[in-house]
Amino acid sequence: MCGIVGLADKSSLDFISRMNDLLHHRGPDDYGEFRDNDNGIALAMKRLSIIDLDGGKQPMTNEDKSLWVVCNGEIYNSPELRERLINKGHKFSTKNSDTEILLHLYEDKGVDMLEDLNGMFAFVIYDKKKKTLFGARDRIGIKPFYYTAKNGKFAFASELKSLLLLPWVSKDIDYTSLYHYISLQFIPSPDSIFCDIKKLSAGHFFVYSLSSRQISVKKYWELNVNNIVENRSKEEWKDVIKKKLKESVKRWTLSDVPIACSLSGGLDSSALVGILAESGIKDIRTYSLGFEANEERNYNELPLARKVSEKWGTKHHEVVLDSNRVLCDLENMVWHLDEPYGGGLPSWYIYKIISNDVKVALTGTGGDELFSNYGKYEIHEKPVLYKYSIALKKALKTRSFREVVDSFNFPSGHFYHSYFSDSFKDRVVFDNNKRHLVKVSTEKYIQEIWETSAAGDSRNAVAYTDFKLQLPEEFLLVTDRFSMAHSVEARTPFLDHTLVETVFTMPPFIRTGGNEQKSLFKETVMNLLPKELLNVPKKGFVLPLDIWIKKDLKNKIQDILSPSHVKNQRIFSTSICEKILKPHFSGKINYTQQIWTLFMFQLWHAKYCN
Repeated sequence: MCGIVGLADKSSLDFISRMNDLLHHRGPDDYGEFRDNDNGIALAMKRLSIIDLDGGKQPMTNEDKSLWVVCNGEIYNSPELRERLINKGHKFSTKNSDTEILLHLYEDKGVDMLEDLNGMFAFVIYDKKKKTLFGARDRIGIKPFYYTAKNGKFAFASELKSLLLLPWVSKDIDYTSLYHYISLQFIPSPDSIFCDIKKLSAGHFFVYSLSSRQISVKKYWELNVNNIVENRSKEEWKDVIKKKLKESVKRWTLSDVPIACSLSGGLDSSALVGILAESGIKDIRTYSLGFEANEERNYNELPLARKVSEKWGTKHHEVVLDSNRVLCDLENMVWHLDEPYGGGLPSWYIYKIISNDVKVALTGTGGDELFSNYGKYEIHEKPVLYKYSIALKKALKTRSFREVVDSFNFPSGHFYHSYFSDSFKDRVVFDNNKRHLVKVSTEKYIQEIWETSAAGDSRNAVAYTDFKLQLPEEFLLVTDRFSMAHSVEARTPFLDHTLVETVFTMPPFIRTGGNEQKSLFKETVMNLLPKELLNVPKKGFVLPLDIWIKKDLKNKIQDILSPSHVKNQRIFSTSICEKILKPHFSGKINYTQQIWTLFMFQLWHAKYCN
């Protein structure tokens, strides 16, 4: 695990060290640089040593030094790949480095190597003979990859902040991205918040030619939600899923250092702890989060996490939060997130305490998207009058009644809970001078993803959309940034692509649990869970924002979203205060999420644009 950066521009090579230094938190154990001054290429990395502690130094080269690679992530099937390549005559210089696998696999198969990789990764290979840079991001989007290609110059980095050091990269905001952010609370790829910077989408690769100075981006993997296998019983599916999950956990615990578990007290992370314990791993360390104030304790899952720890005898640690602690850390969180983000933040503290003990932690991220999607599909299985009532409630909150009319022709993407509809954004949020810069509708954008799935069932269409949108662009982004901010490698065994592909061959009604969300998965791992966990509704790691916004954050919010501040900024409408803040603080309307979304953007803007 590490941070990687690179440049293809002779005039900018001296920036490589500064770009690399900015990623020190991603890899405090080691660093390295490679420069080819003749061709104007520089690669660098900051390393968190997990596998082959002594021999895995990067940038790494092959025997004749015609190839150089930097990689962020882990290749979990590297032992099998290494054996296969050795049998074909390849000579390895390291003991067991998974990064070296990439060089020899590229020699063997070129860009087709991607189909052989199992893991989480973002890497770039410099091919001196072909004068190309070839890079890829893992299938699900667990590891990040930013790049910029402008006026014959090219650069890439694990985090956006490194690219902003380059004098030819502007800080002009992409207003289409901002428009999406206001509704989604995150920014979808391939765009970023800045016009000059792009994100390589999950399951994509690129080839950049040093001769033509052109980049080509292509997809190499697609989630197929239509390859349904009907000839298995529910009991057979349970056996298949448990077997695949155990295989995934075994692969994703490949490490030369100890491994811990982030334990929320929910089904997914608890199942991982049980599988680790059953596999014979000793001295398992678990970490959980709770809240201190009485009015915030409804958000806790600490008692359930303790039950899991007691069942398996783990070395258990707890983090208890209070609002002052979160407020003190907010600006640091915003810096590490890279882009505006309006979702939850608690995992910051889990990784902070994990970093005191270990470098690697398993997390249950992805389990919900595989098996229930929080029941998002249910809205599409309700009669028209139910949908109408939901739309009416939303309209009463936003004062936009267009959704009521649309509810009779219900948009497929409606399961994405947008706190700002397109019409509300246009009327209330954006400054008149900026609206013409917005070229898309967020609602249509989600609808297009839904339709791309070609799913005949809403349950699979919802899952496909989540795997393309919220999972990589929100949940995995936060997991990566907050874990790496504390030099911890977060691993997500539920997102092993072989497990994912198997799960989506299940009939959707069985996969999601029929009439009870996630019942199939619950029955599959029942013997791994304490009985108290079996009938408890999901809570998850969330912050009590409704309480904090009206108390601890109130003055800061009123200042940073005041008419005078917003007017000087010239991005949002000055009517935000009158139409959102005042009704909320007077108790007339609950605009908690809308205010939090705008507030977090303002914090980001102050950190990155001023």
